[in-house]
Amino acid sequence: MTGHIRIVNDPVELVPLLITFNNSCYKQVYDLLNRSWMTEEELSEELNDTGVGHCITILKKGNLIEEQWRMPEPGKRPVREFRATYNKFRANFQCNFSDLSDLLYIASSNEEHLRLMVEKIEEELGNGNTSINDMARKFGVSPVFIKGLAKRIPHLDVKGQGLVLLDRSQ
Repeated sequence: MTGHIRIVNDPVELVPLLITFNNSCYKQVYDLLNRSWMTEEELSEELNDTGVGHCITILKKGNLIEEQWRMPEPGKRPVREFRATYNKFRANFQCNFSDLSDLLYIASSNEEHLRLMVEKIEEELGNGNTSINDMARKFGVSPVFIKGLAKRIPHLDVKGQGLVLLDRSQ
C-alpha cells in the first residue's frame, strides 16, 4: 500500500469516517481491505457476516476504498474487488462547535429522532425539494446537520447545494 493521505477539508466528511471506525464490522472490513484486494464474497467468508455489502457502501461513500474488476477464470463472470485507498489522515478545516457537535451526534447516535428526520428528508426529496438550505429552514436545523445525515445514510448523498437519492443497488 502506498502512502496515500486522506485530506478532509469539510467537517461533514468526518461522519463516514467516524461511523466506519465506531463499528466493529466496518472496521474489520476496512482492516482486511488495507491488506489486499478482496471481493465482497471473500470478505463475507472471512468475517462470517452477511452485512458486508452495507459496509462496502459506507466505505465507498466515505471515499475510503477503491474498486476494480477482477479477471475471472475462463467461463466465469468478472467480479468487483476492493481495497483501502488511504493509510494516513489529515484534517484541514475549521468549523464552529455547534456544527462539530451536530456531526459528532449524527455519527455516534442511534436515536429515534435521527430516523424520523431522515424519513422527513426522504419525503421532501420525494416531493421534489432537494435544497439543503430549504430543508434546514423547514426542520429548524443547520445545513451542516442535513449534510451530515446525508453522509450517514447509505442511499442519500450531497451533490452541490442539494441532496440526491442514490441507486440502492450500487
